[in-house]
Amino acid sequence: MSEKTFFTNPGVSRVLGVAGAALAVVAAMLPWTTFLLNKGAYPDKASLQFFDAPFELTGFRWELLIIGVVALVCAVAKVPAQRRVLRGLGAGIFAIGLVNFGFIASAGGGLGAVTALDGAFAFGSIAALLGGVLLVLATIGQPLEEIPRWNTKLPTPVAYLGLVVSFALLLYVVSLTLTAGGQGGAASPYSGPMFLSFLGFAGGMFAAAAGIGVLKWISRLSEQHRAFSIVVLLLCALLLPFTDAGSEYWMTVAANIGVYAATAIGLNIVVGLAGLLDLGYVAFLGIGAFVAANLSGAAASQLGIHLPFYLVVIISAAIAGIFGAIVGSPTLRVRGDYLAIVTLAFGEIFQIAARNNIGGLTGGSNAMPNIPALEWFDGTAFNESITLFGAKLPSGVLYYFLIVLLIAAVMTVFANLKNSRMGRAWIAIREDEDAARAMGIKTGQAKILAFLCGAVLAGIAGAVFAHKTSTVSYESFLFMESVTLLAAVILGGMGSIPGAVLGASLLFVLPEKLREFSDYRLLIFGLALILIMRFRPQGLIPDAHRRAELAGEDAEGHTLQDKPGGDEPEQPKPQEVPAR
Repeated sequence: MSEKTFFTNPGVSRVLGVAGAALAVVAAMLPWTTFLLNKGAYPDKASLQFFDAPFELTGFRWELLIIGVVALVCAVAKVPAQRRVLRGLGAGIFAIGLVNFGFIASAGGGLGAVTALDGAFAFGSIAALLGGVLLVLATIGQPLEEIPRWNTKLPTPVAYLGLVVSFALLLYVVSLTLTAGGQGGAASPYSGPMFLSFLGFAGGMFAAAAGIGVLKWISRLSEQHRAFSIVVLLLCALLLPFTDAGSEYWMTVAANIGVYAATAIGLNIVVGLAGLLDLGYVAFLGIGAFVAANLSGAAASQLGIHLPFYLVVIISAAIAGIFGAIVGSPTLRVRGDYLAIVTLAFGEIFQIAARNNIGGLTGGSNAMPNIPALEWFDGTAFNESITLFGAKLPSGVLYYFLIVLLIAAVMTVFANLKNSRMGRAWIAIREDEDAARAMGIKTGQAKILAFLCGAVLAGIAGAVFAHKTSTVSYESFLFMESVTLLAAVILGGMGSIPGAVLGASLLFVLPEKLREFSDYRLLIFGLALILIMRFRPQGLIPDAHRRAELAGEDAEGHTLQDKPGGDEPEQPKPQEVPAR
């Protein structure tokens, strides 16, 4: 029997799947280290010194047990898209085993820490690795099934209940992601590998849910009930401070993520819709921040003006938009790489001007400190803790609420622009500017308007950023910040509203959670981005155009050349030419 025939045998695939899932379950109850590591027991209750209760699972061992049991059920029972599901679960199990195998071996000084040493044995990571490999092997040799299409024609109350449960589960997953492994430091010295293990678990479960069609079902259902879905998602975002992630640390991080997410959505207009490469976009964020600092009564401001916040936001957006139109004007003459150089030059000019305190408006190396905090109607400062519905919320939570509402407003503006006549003109310019001009689109005006709209959104985000941080410095608006924003747009999916938010979140959460790997976290972070771009070039949440262009798929995930059902397109019948 050849290797190809061996793996295509359904009986062999079934045995491999069951064996791999069983190994994952067993691995959760095995020891993982042969001795106590220098920083303490790792993982909790899983080294031989603390292995007196194999069924008291904690941390990643509990996650491994859950994913192993799910894989075992899917391998034994006949589930839709079984091979897709098992492949996703197998990849998650393998990731958990690989992360802990590598970390324990490096922290423990060699393979003896994860295999056998002085008569002690610990094969938990080996069993997990082997289980993941067997599950993946069980899916090769046969084509993957089409993603099932579940019925979304449900009674309205049932559909609403399904959406509420789905989004509540999403909120719970976000909370778990932020708190997985703790905050690091002496209290949690192994937060980095614990977080990566959780990512392996969550990735495997999400891959299985996508393979079985659950994620597509939720997406279609939310699209059919868009208004209700938006309201529920907004409420879920506002409820995050009431979860375990509602600490002062994560509220600060989440607020910063929100500012950059709103800015990334603005950049998505320029790059994602109009296809104009902007390498100096963070300058518009800086313009909005410095304008707000000078108009809000900052201690270093020489203007001596203290305007209400709503006026500051309007003025910051207007001035940033003016500069956006000025920077966009060269697009009438240049495009492509030359436009990238122009925008890069603008970003550098802004950074140098801010550093040299041109006009005394930026503070130079002393920055612009002591920007007054925003105040609620009753005089409560936004940087103070509050009590809401009987729960004491950390300081800075009001800034988080404000930024959630800001993102909602920016997303609404972006969605309306994308679906408008101008949005379709931008997309046409992105695909082929010459063809768009031939069809009557005034490409010059459209491109300037794209820069203007993107700069306005960045200016609004900059005004909020200035009040949130209370200090504005040119060091916050360097070239690398523009690169980070551009990476967020491309990673999440160009032209995609939720993609920009997800991309910005990943680019800020992952470095924070990987501080345990201080020497290697940038390497790990870079490798993760490379892998995502290799296997998801269209982005994590692509729009229809990018999905069709880069992945050859429609909105349902089916290939454009091979629609579900397998029916061959009807070939035109040759016309008979009458004889003369």
